[in-house]
Amino acid sequence: MAKKPDQTTIVEYDHVGEADVLELRTQPLPPPAPGEVTVQVICAGISHIDGFIRAGRETDWDEQWPRRSGSEFAGIVVAVGEGAGGFRVGSDVIGHVRAGAHATFVNVPVVALVMKPKSLTWEAAGGMFLSGATALEVLDELKIGASDVVVISAAAGGVGSIQAQVAKHRGATVIGTCGDRNFDYLRQLGIKPVRYGDGIADRIRRAAAGASVTALIDNFGQDGHALVDELGVPAGRYRSSADRREVELRLLRGDPESVAHATDVLARLVDLAQARTFTLLVSGIYPLRRISEAYADLQKLHSRGKVLLGTNMVSSFRTLKARDVHEAVG
Repeated sequence: MAKKPDQTTIVEYDHVGEADVLELRTQPLPPPAPGEVTVQVICAGISHIDGFIRAGRETDWDEQWPRRSGSEFAGIVVAVGEGAGGFRVGSDVIGHVRAGAHATFVNVPVVALVMKPKSLTWEAAGGMFLSGATALEVLDELKIGASDVVVISAAAGGVGSIQAQVAKHRGATVIGTCGDRNFDYLRQLGIKPVRYGDGIADRIRRAAAGASVTALIDNFGQDGHALVDELGVPAGRYRSSADRREVELRLLRGDPESVAHATDVLARLVDLAQARTFTLLVSGIYPLRRISEAYADLQKLHSRGKVLLGTNMVSSFRTLKARDVHEAVG
């Protein structure tokens, strides 16, 4: 375990732009304030919403400059402020912040933390919050249950794969749209895969085997509205990619009520993960200093599961991914 730190390396940026505006900066780290702990970050997730905010596409984001990157992490408590409750030095934790998770150490209010079970890997814990919480919030809004036949687009992605697994656990029939490369993965989860592209509505109907589609979740941002009409999805049981972004932004609000709600959802996720209701699949993990490459990987829109950052990786050698080989010969 690290000694109590007096500085941190953190990812910041001074103006809107692509991932190349991100810089690693070493800064003093004050001791944790009352109600806070200092966490040594082991693993952190990245997400599309991080990129939208950085690129200036979320105009209501009002953080001061320089801005920090990242909202989800897992790590070890290395210092404790007054009133930190049951969190002690050495506690393994999972947490969320509005921004600043892409760092080696971070001071975090204890109201934004839950304990990490020993059964969860650091990778699963560090990438769980935003994708998982978004997935749960959308499923809850639509009240997905055992009587549903739900279509989930980008069903092998970070949010979609968790949605599909949890919806299946609730008893729903789940049809997941994806590329050919992900068919076997979805079948292993008990999800019916359907290929993107022309004629998708007919393929969905065949997969539904005569049952009516009762809900549609569009994580991909294409074909959603047209499919709702073509498949006869009931009013109010469709969520678009824009709706998903609104959910993500709500989860990143910094007011006390929103932080408490996000932590409650995170605690639910941890329970579901412990029960093996879902498994977070890791698409790639990069050292913190290669954060621009991690975002480039994410932006290809070919990730199966989550892309993550590690702060103290054993090896920084780049490894060839199976999907890179598939795409090179496909």
